[in-house]
Amino acid sequence: MKKIFVTRRIPENGLALLRENDFAVDVSSKNRPLTKRELIKVLRKGNYDSVLSLLTDAIDAEVMDAAPSVKIFANYAIGFNNFDLAAAKARGVTLTNTPGGGAERVAEHAWGLILALTCRIVEGDVYIKKGKYKGWDPMLLHGTNLAGKTLGIIGTGRIGADVAHRARNGFMMEVAYYDIVRNEKLEKDFGAVFYQTVEEVLRVADVVSLHVPLSDATRHLMNKERLAIMKKTAYLINTSRGPVVDECALVEALRRGVIAGAGLDVFEFEPKLAKGLAKLPNVVLTPHIASATELARKEMAELAARNLISFFEGKTPPNLIV
Repeated sequence: MKKIFVTRRIPENGLALLRENDFAVDVSSKNRPLTKRELIKVLRKGNYDSVLSLLTDAIDAEVMDAAPSVKIFANYAIGFNNFDLAAAKARGVTLTNTPGGGAERVAEHAWGLILALTCRIVEGDVYIKKGKYKGWDPMLLHGTNLAGKTLGIIGTGRIGADVAHRARNGFMMEVAYYDIVRNEKLEKDFGAVFYQTVEEVLRVADVVSLHVPLSDATRHLMNKERLAIMKKTAYLINTSRGPVVDECALVEALRRGVIAGAGLDVFEFEPKLAKGLAKLPNVVLTPHIASATELARKEMAELAARNLISFFEGKTPPNLIV
């Protein structure tokens, strides 16, 4: 019987699937992310065959060396920037993720942030709840029309393409995009226009939505210089990974009116926010919940479990990273 350590409780369907396939499943008793020291301590004692990890777990060389019996780390996450890929390859350790689970929901959430900003929904909610609403006012909380405007997408994988679909077919927007690989299907289906640099997209876009994985190349992709390229009337949306945006530079840009606003579901220093970010009126912030639906979380649990089951059956896991 293979032993699996789950670093934090996930939906029961994934755990039940593992148990049905004769895995011994140990789940962390702490309802919070484990510290690196705590994770290493558990792994050294447990003699586990595998670990089902979360995006909050940094799986690096030190963690792998603390658990030489672990042959696979299965991430319960769309991304995998918490994995040290080079360390895994050097040690012959398999890594997987759950890229399908919640992808559609993330696209929907991105649109929720776009609408909250351009319709000034959060500001209106606060305005009423503070007792300021005295009746209709033709000068009150003017928003921004979307029809005929340009949505700029940085990264056109499954989520980025889904956001583009909604922009074109739902809101009659033009779509401009940048990706390291040209997406001709996006161009054919949605009339998207490819630009060869991020900067070119930023210059034309009225809303910029980020959908890139976190890597050395994308860390601080949106920095002070690139924020300055955007239109003063433009909005920045980030549902990818926090460090893709230089959060301190963003706070300054928002304060100075370099851009009109921002909608963020992820943060550079998560769960901490850059100083002053939460006090700005032109931001909408959500606590990393873009993929948070019961269905999406269950899909992710099943994907993670099936990756582990396939591996120990001698098959290639459906969502293999390395």
